[in-house]
Amino acid sequence: MGDRGSASVVAVAVAAVWFGLVAVGVHVGEVVVARHRVGAAADLGALAAAGQLVGGVAHACDRAEWVVERMGGRLASCHVEGWEVSVHVIGEAVTVLGAPSARARAGPAEP
Repeated sequence: MGDRGSASVVAVAVAAVWFGLVAVGVHVGEVVVARHRVGAAADLGALAAAGQLVGGVAHACDRAEWVVERMGGRLASCHVEGWEVSVHVIGEAVTVLGAPSARARAGPAEP
């Protein structure tokens, strides 16, 4: 009679552990997706800026900012050296560790 109901306690404990693992897995997935989105925004922003460099540095960085904002990011910096553009993009905070960020460069291919 001393073990009566112990299987229920074990089942609840196992269910709680599984629920915790699923919750952590969902959160990790959310962080990974956010990081990939910020990386894509940085890549496309740098490409857009590099494609608009003939219009001037200000025009190129404005185009990068336009693209990054449409993708849900925030352009933290845009630097032009010659025909090469470097951008730094910050996304929305999805964790207590802060917002994901990414850097990208674009320019002409080397000969």
